[in-house]
Amino acid sequence: MSKPNPASHEYLRSTVLTATPEQLQLMLYDGAVRFATRGLEALRARDREAAFEALDRAQQIVLELDNGIRREVNPTIADQMRALYHFVYRRLIDANIHQDIVAVEEALRILRHMRETWILLLEKLQREQRGPASVEPDASNASSPTAPFVAEA
Repeated sequence: MSKPNPASHEYLRSTVLTATPEQLQLMLYDGAVRFATRGLEALRARDREAAFEALDRAQQIVLELDNGIRREVNPTIADQMRALYHFVYRRLIDANIHQDIVAVEEALRILRHMRETWILLLEKLQREQRGPASVEPDASNASSPTAPFVAEA
């Protein structure tokens, strides 16, 4: 395990504090995919401790994604997202308890798909905000179409 780098910690802190809610959501997806991938690699290498740590981090991120859902904005979509997050969370737990590579692969497939969908939504939002006059998007727009799924910053 490497020592934490104070400069990289400060950079991450600054990045998180200045990110829009939409960017934070993408950062959570990135982290979930990264740690689930590390967990998968550790399972394949039969490194139980590293697998546990990585999968546990992925589980915590998925819980944070779930906690960020604002059901009052669109209950139907929020419930569908919540069901996906719960499924992914359960598969990560199964992978951790049973050292189940297939469970991690299933969770990763869904997380990667959700991340790619989020990127497509962000790109669409940027195109819509630019409009015909090519105006730069206002990052502080809290009424964006993606806001229903992101916790208040």
